[in-house]
Amino acid sequence: MQRTYNPPSDPLNILYEDREVIAVEKPAGLLSVPGRQEHSTDCLIWRVQIAFPDALLVHRLDMDTSGVMVFALTAHAQRHLSMQFEQRVTKKTYIARVAGQVAEKVGEVDLPLIVDWPNRPIQKVCHETGKSALTEWKVIKMAEGETRLRLTPKTGRSHQLRVHCLAIGHPILGDPLYTPETAADFPRMMLHSEELRINHPENGHGMKFRAKAPF
Repeated sequence: MQRTYNPPSDPLNILYEDREVIAVEKPAGLLSVPGRQEHSTDCLIWRVQIAFPDALLVHRLDMDTSGVMVFALTAHAQRHLSMQFEQRVTKKTYIARVAGQVAEKVGEVDLPLIVDWPNRPIQKVCHETGKSALTEWKVIKMAEGETRLRLTPKTGRSHQLRVHCLAIGHPILGDPLYTPETAADFPRMMLHSEELRINHPENGHGMKFRAKAPF
């Protein structure tokens, strides 16, 4: 069933800018890039390019996920940053609220993922044909019926955090794809990219961008 795209009207929140790189905070409900539907041209890169016409895409976040994204402002920066993501030089940290109380304090999920083709874009665990996917997690705090986790993906598979949390029996709250029966109980999916670390494409210096989870 196709969802209606109703992007939020939040103003662009710029976390950092220089002549090579900009970092912004993507709100939940906004596409990173234009969608296939005619009315889905409003997206983060479109909004960024209004302010920074030379902005180039480096990576994406799911529409339902909020948090830190970086864009390149030169072709050199785009190549350099894209390679960092490809070679897993970047470090990403997410905050999630998940269903149930997670018994252990720390752990990892090592389950290979592949698209569930008849139900795309949904992904699934498949030990025969899936691509390796690893997520480390740590409990931040617990509340009634839920747990707040810090998630650190070591790979960058599509929907990795959503499927890994689901696979261990603690789905992310408000997820309209993987637990649609609960999505109506929450204003958004409770997943946020809190921190992104990169090396600057010009001088190689380590940089850290943060945006506090809004939930």
